[in-house]
Amino acid sequence: MRNDQHRKPVSMNMTPMIDVVFLLIIFFLVSSHLAQQETQMELDLPTASTGDESVETHTERITINLKADGTVLLGASEATLAELDTRLAYERGQAGRPLEVRIRADQGIAFGEVKPVLVACAKAGIWDVSFAVTEE
Repeated sequence: MRNDQHRKPVSMNMTPMIDVVFLLIIFFLVSSHLAQQETQMELDLPTASTGDESVETHTERITINLKADGTVLLGASEATLAELDTRLAYERGQAGRPLEVRIRADQGIAFGEVKPVLVACAKAGIWDVSFAVTEE
C-alpha cells in the first residue's frame, strides 16, 4: 500500500515564466518607441487641400523620410539612393506579403529628389506608396 500522506505537494516554478513576460513587455515597449520615432521626426511636411485620412491596415509599412538636407532615412537608419531599391526589396522579401511605403518629405525638397525614391519602390516591386502631408 502506498502512503499518500508523505507525498510533497507538486508546485510549479513561476520564475522563468515571469522572466519571459518581462522580456516581452520590454521588447514591445522598445519596438513601439522606435516605430513612433520614425513617423514623428521633425519635418516640415507639404500641405494638401485634398487627400485621404490615413487608415490603419494590417499591411506592413515602411517609412522613408527625406530631410531638407537631402538625407534619406529608411525607417530609422540612413540609406543612400543607390542602395534604396536593394534594401526595399530585402524588406519586401522579409515581410512575405505586400508592403506599404509611406514617404515623408520635407516641403523644401524638389520632386527631382523624390523621384528616385519612387523608382526604387517600383524596382523593389512595391506599388502601395503614399505621401504624408498636412492639411491646409
